Amino acid sequence: MNSRRISFKSAAIGLALLCALGALVLWAVQAPRAPQGPLAGAALGGPFTLVDQDGRTVTQQDFAGRYMLVYFGYTYCPDVCPLDVQDLAKGLKLFEAKDPARAAKVVPVFITVDPERDTPAVLKEFVAAFHPRLVGLGGTPAQVDAAKKAWRVYAKKAGPAGAADYLVDHTALTYLMGPDGKPISFADHDADAAQIAAELDKYVQ
Repeated sequence: MNSRRISFKSAAIGLALLCALGALVLWAVQAPRAPQGPLAGAALGGPFTLVDQDGRTVTQQDFAGRYMLVYFGYTYCPDVCPLDVQDLAKGLKLFEAKDPARAAKVVPVFITVDPERDTPAVLKEFVAAFHPRLVGLGGTPAQVDAAKKAWRVYAKKAGPAGAADYLVDHTALTYLMGPDGKPISFADHDADAAQIAAELDKYVQ
């Protein structure tokens, strides 16, 4: 009798575990998954410490749980940067009009590659011209260099050494980072507002 009861009990436990495993597998198959972007798995981004347009120290933890739409440029740029940031802002506004709830999860971020001239006050005036939620980040040259290295961004001053009036050659890409801080996708400088809005609509959950 005892051995039979133990056998029935063992069989019942085994059946329950089997059912639970089956339910878990079914959920894993049917559960919606976030699309995998072209930058999925890339060693891009990571910890950083910068200073925003209000003079506050900012780290990657301040953006945890939200998507970051990141562009590296500089405010004294005569053409490419303002046009790219304008398209970034317009793209986000298009997405905001279509789906305000999902768009609210996206933080647009401008990181300067020219920290010597782009002080918090300069960044504040610059970002205010494009989008009310655009965050401008700078800091010391060492802090900015660390961020450039994390995002694999190239930037180099162009012109005579020591000149006060100079241009900066730099990578012109917009990165979409996930709520976990990992890279999802990117847009190059030829992407217009509609393309950026489409990327956000595709990947922001």
